[in-house]
Amino acid sequence: ACSGFVYALHMAAQAIATGSAKNVVVIGAETMSRVLDWEDRGTCILFGDGAGAVVLQGSSIPGGVLSAVMRSDGSGSNLLNLPQVYQNSVPPLGPGFTPNGAKHNVIEMQGRQVFRFATRVVPEVIKEVLTKANLKLEDVALIVPHQANSRIIESAAKKLGIEPERFFMNLERLGNTSAASIPLALCEAVEERHLKPDDNIVLVGFGGGLSWGAIVIKWNVTPPEEQPYLEQWQRMRYVRARLAARMRRWGRDIGARLGGSPTPEATLRDAERKRQERKQIPPPPPPKGKSEESDR
Repeated sequence: ACSGFVYALHMAAQAIATGSAKNVVVIGAETMSRVLDWEDRGTCILFGDGAGAVVLQGSSIPGGVLSAVMRSDGSGSNLLNLPQVYQNSVPPLGPGFTPNGAKHNVIEMQGRQVFRFATRVVPEVIKEVLTKANLKLEDVALIVPHQANSRIIESAAKKLGIEPERFFMNLERLGNTSAASIPLALCEAVEERHLKPDDNIVLVGFGGGLSWGAIVIKWNVTPPEEQPYLEQWQRMRYVRARLAARMRRWGRDIGARLGGSPTPEATLRDAERKRQERKQIPPPPPPKGKSEESDR
């Protein structure tokens, strides 16, 4: 689906955050040409084939995925759908069944309603994900949207009050490559040097389901400056603690050698002596108030 890459990227980031994975490859790949009705000019001229991928790696340096928002609305599943690529119209045990007697289904889209849906949710989800990351639109260097329709992107820019140039677009050359559109656009943005270290970028996808989502990423985070004095001080603390533990160990060894290990008989004698001493100790006198009350 068109928002599939954003969903997969969010799942990969969560896998790294929970410790179940350290390195994750997220791939978006589509061959839309095999599910198009080439006689339907309302869809076949919009879509293209493509593939892209990114690599996520866990790091102790703050950055990377800062926030994510995923949304869906199943009531609009009929607006953009692909029921099944191949569906056999004859029962498998029927008299007319043949292995190649399948019906080739194609993508179906109600363009006007999908357009209204996209122009509404794209600016909303961008605002929501930035609020979640405690950022403003002014803090964002680039927005990489799903490359569905240039009019959708222009409408989103207008509603957000920013220039359309803040959105990266390659739609005029590649078309709508569904789940591959965002990684393809991101790769081109990097090659064309639209991104610099520590830039905040937003990836936003929307499509069938209906589904939509956005992710805020701090790009290529600059590692903090090394502090050699702090590292040396920490190393000295570790050495000091290690030396103290070793000295305590030596003290125990020396004490055991000089005093000797107690025999079982000596241990029993000491225990018996302590028991007798406890018997000889008189119990403490009761408090005065309690003794008077008992006398009464």
